[in-house]
Amino acid sequence: MGKIKIDAFSLLKRIRDQKPVVHHLTNWVTIYDCANIVKVMGASPVMAHAKEEVAEMAMIASALVLNIGTLTVDFVEAMKIAARSANKKGIPVVLDACGCGATQLRNKKSLELLDEVRIDIIKGNSSEVAKISGENVKTKGVDSVEVEKDLIELASKLARKQKCAVVITGKEDIVAGAEKVYLVKNGHSMMGNIVGTGCMAASVIGTFAAVEKDLPLAAASGLVCFNIAGECAIKSSYGPGIFKERLFDCLFNLDKKMIDEMQKVEACK
Repeated sequence: MGKIKIDAFSLLKRIRDQKPVVHHLTNWVTIYDCANIVKVMGASPVMAHAKEEVAEMAMIASALVLNIGTLTVDFVEAMKIAARSANKKGIPVVLDACGCGATQLRNKKSLELLDEVRIDIIKGNSSEVAKISGENVKTKGVDSVEVEKDLIELASKLARKQKCAVVITGKEDIVAGAEKVYLVKNGHSMMGNIVGTGCMAASVIGTFAAVEKDLPLAAASGLVCFNIAGECAIKSSYGPGIFKERLFDCLFNLDKKMIDEMQKVEACK
């Protein structure tokens, strides 16, 4: 394990230049924030969920983000239709396993999605990802509980099993692929005091994956930029409300110098 530098800015610039469409079937609580965070980075968010149009919409997108935060059975069926279309086109599909481990329905539908469509990036907090991995854990609503496991090994094992990238968000974000693991140590605790930062992180990851085929690198780069924006936002904030506004502004204004100087990334195998 050792400190490294990743060229996250080049991916952010690619987003700003290419303006990829990022299709979402996402959490109704945070849908506006997810759309906004994608737009702030320079991409084009679309929040289409009707079963009658999701396949067509996915075909014009460069990435698909699924978030089960406010799931219903019908909503998950629409996710499957969208994901099959995305799989056919060959664009990355992100699954935010929001609240997995809290109820049997969430557990069942998360596994159904993994079994029935190709998921390219699994994202969640430690207990959500642990539950998907088969661990006996119970998520506290959509908040993480302590998992007494080696999270790096847990993420790496799941990545190998599912042949995908796995992201565990937390005080330190873990991004695992089949052969490499990034630890992203940027961010600020205030990010945990507003609803939606986890959902926004999934949208950020999906946006970066829209322009970069190396999915662990895409996820790590997205989290670096998002978390650095959080560190910048806290400097002019005195509470969660102002912080949220500043977070959007700081992400919008990120430049190469800031990203290169502020990033805290480690690589391990």
